[in-house]
Amino acid sequence: MKDSARYVKIVAWSEEDQCYVGSSPGLIYGGCHGEEESAVFEQLCTAVEEAIALYRADGKSLPPATSGRDYANKM
Repeated sequence: MKDSARYVKIVAWSEEDQCYVGSSPGLIYGGCHGEEESAVFEQLCTAVEEAIALYRADGKSLPPATSGRDYANKM
């Protein structure tokens, strides 16, 4: 399993921004956005991979994994 699979990736419509917004809680503060849901998810997956690479390049430990947690029922 790739390390990126250990992190939840959320793409949701933002009424305020009038676009889809992608985030990965616990790993990426901020995110990506766009008009097409699938394109935002693709950008988000790339951003997660890049964030993991930056953690490694800086010699930092990765944040705790977020996949497998029941986020939907906690919202």
